[in-house]
Parts: sequence; C-alpha cells; structure tokens
Amino acid sequence: MRIDELGETIRTLRTRLGYTQQDLASALQVSPQAVSKWERRHP
Repeated sequence: MRIDELGETIRTLRTRLGYTQQDLASALQVSPQAVSKWERRHP
C-alpha cells in the first residue's frame, strides 16, 4: 500500500465510523494535527 493510499484509507474509515480527527487523535493519543497530516500526506 502506498502512503497516499494509507491516508485515504484512514480518512475513509474514520468518516465511515463517524469519528472526527479529534476523536481519532484522542483514541491514539496523538495530536489532531498528526491525524490531519496522515490524511493529506502525498509522496
């Protein structure tokens, strides 16, 4: 899986489950900015 595909997968699953970036960040104990970066990362 390419890194850009991973970001898209994270975003797709997060939104499908009804989570915000803040929700996911809290669950993973990272910053919301980290989640945003993962989701928009391009090679």
